[in-house]
Amino acid sequence: MRTLAERAQIEGTPIIDGNTATLVWRGQQAPRLAGDFNDWDWDKPVALQQIAPGVWAYTLELPRDAYIEYAYMLGDKRVADPLNPRSTPDGVGSHNHFFYMPDAAATPLAWRRRDVPHGSVTRHTIRTDGLAASSRRSVHLYQPPTTEPCPLVVVFDGRDYLHRAGLTVIVDNLLAEGRIRPIALAMVDNGGRARTVEYACSESTVGLVLYPVLSLARAHLNLSDVEAQPGAYGVLGASLGGLISLYTALRAPHIFGRVLSQSGAFGWGVADSVVFDLIRDGGHQPIKIWMDIGQFEGLLAANRRMHALLMDRGYDVTYREYHAGHNYPAWRDDVWRGLEALFGTHTVASDQIANH
Repeated sequence: MRTLAERAQIEGTPIIDGNTATLVWRGQQAPRLAGDFNDWDWDKPVALQQIAPGVWAYTLELPRDAYIEYAYMLGDKRVADPLNPRSTPDGVGSHNHFFYMPDAAATPLAWRRRDVPHGSVTRHTIRTDGLAASSRRSVHLYQPPTTEPCPLVVVFDGRDYLHRAGLTVIVDNLLAEGRIRPIALAMVDNGGRARTVEYACSESTVGLVLYPVLSLARAHLNLSDVEAQPGAYGVLGASLGGLISLYTALRAPHIFGRVLSQSGAFGWGVADSVVFDLIRDGGHQPIKIWMDIGQFEGLLAANRRMHALLMDRGYDVTYREYHAGHNYPAWRDDVWRGLEALFGTHTVASDQIANH
């Protein structure tokens, strides 16, 4: 029977048996370990145990459908796991290793297929007119492969959703399979270092979307008439992008009646965001909401509170938790569910009834 060290050399890491995943490290000293499983707390890293001379290991018990990212540090430097070649950008200049448990896998909807029609993507630059930290902002527009007018979805952190989540590929494939109606996308770049200020319930960001972004989209995309169908457009974002998505819809429900919030940053530390007050104390808005969140995220408690409040106030909200952390591969693998819930072909009839 092979030892863990022998299995790791042959199979790579982690070694997955049922609902356990064992990370193995070879070296004179063990690195510090952090990941989704401890909410990336480098102040309290996971300690690997020595199981043989120069061999260290740590076993995680996980749901069989989990997606996990992790990293090692020796001293103050990240070090690669030589037994796991799978890595993904973490969005802040480094890479995390990752693995899927036996019942999980990357969504095939993110694979570009030659046998389906592809929409077109164009890059534009808009003047922000003082509504953002920079005077100009890049926006990528996606026109689906249809000649019919269609609703618009404004996507915050648009460049990341385009490149890291493969959003346009997912939309192409959902359209080809007849699972959603055609939608156009306006994928708006974030403000870089100013992202937190711009996305933390900023009226300026709402203005940026309502004026220069919508003006650009109307000039270049074949959009349905939102005045004839109030609330037909949507907003999409993750983390702080999920927060500003809900805030934008609450401030402009006559335009953005559909919200897709992934891991929304509705509260952090000891403070909740103002969206709690808007929902608790403001009038009910006719918006439809999809929320999803990973069970290994520090934002889980705030999302559960937000879901409970929305339900209490009578909002049309669908809420989903899955076994992953706070990252784009997890959002990529789940975003199709929200798109189907908000723009699925099965929702057309009920929307037409509501709008007449």
